[in-house]
Amino acid sequence: MESQTGDHPAAPRRLVLATRNTGKITELRAILAAADLDVELVGADAYPDVPDVKETGVTFAENALLKAHALAQATGHPAVADDSGLCVEVLGGAPGIFSARWAGRHGDDQANLDLLLAQLSDIDDEHRAAHFACAAALALPDGTERVVEGTLDGTLRRTPAGTGGFGYDPVLQPHGESRTCAELTADEKNAISHRGKAFRALAPVVRELLG
Repeated sequence: MESQTGDHPAAPRRLVLATRNTGKITELRAILAAADLDVELVGADAYPDVPDVKETGVTFAENALLKAHALAQATGHPAVADDSGLCVEVLGGAPGIFSARWAGRHGDDQANLDLLLAQLSDIDDEHRAAHFACAAALALPDGTERVVEGTLDGTLRRTPAGTGGFGYDPVLQPHGESRTCAELTADEKNAISHRGKAFRALAPVVRELLG
């Protein structure tokens, strides 16, 4: 279809992802391309003056929506944000939204991992079920919003294994796997990950709202 000038096709809609993680941008870009969506995906680095958003929600969905709405308002473009974490059954779903700061300091993966394993040291193997959860939100500048979610179910190992991934990847062994998430290749992990599932569920939502 030609544009109103009759000279050039319409430019793809810009979609902003609330992250500075190039791996996450690459992953969503590939998923949108596989869904045959003509969208220009950029990260938050494209708008360096936009401040980070405080995650004051009490669920993954609330935090994802906070970030997506803030970015959509600041940039004037549709925005996607995600929030994720580890939910341990015997801990009532914790660390949950506190996963990145479970040991008290945000982003200290080793301290978080050590604390979690210490808390579960007396828990028998059959009660070590856990899952990674991710909520992905799409927000438009006019306030329209959608949220989708994905999970990766597994069991918590007693000792870390593997050097890939980050966070709690070295201790979560997905159901049906003999390896932890940190022992999987990037492609293997993306195919089953909570974020991969949420991003793939987001593709039809992008098609619905952006055309």
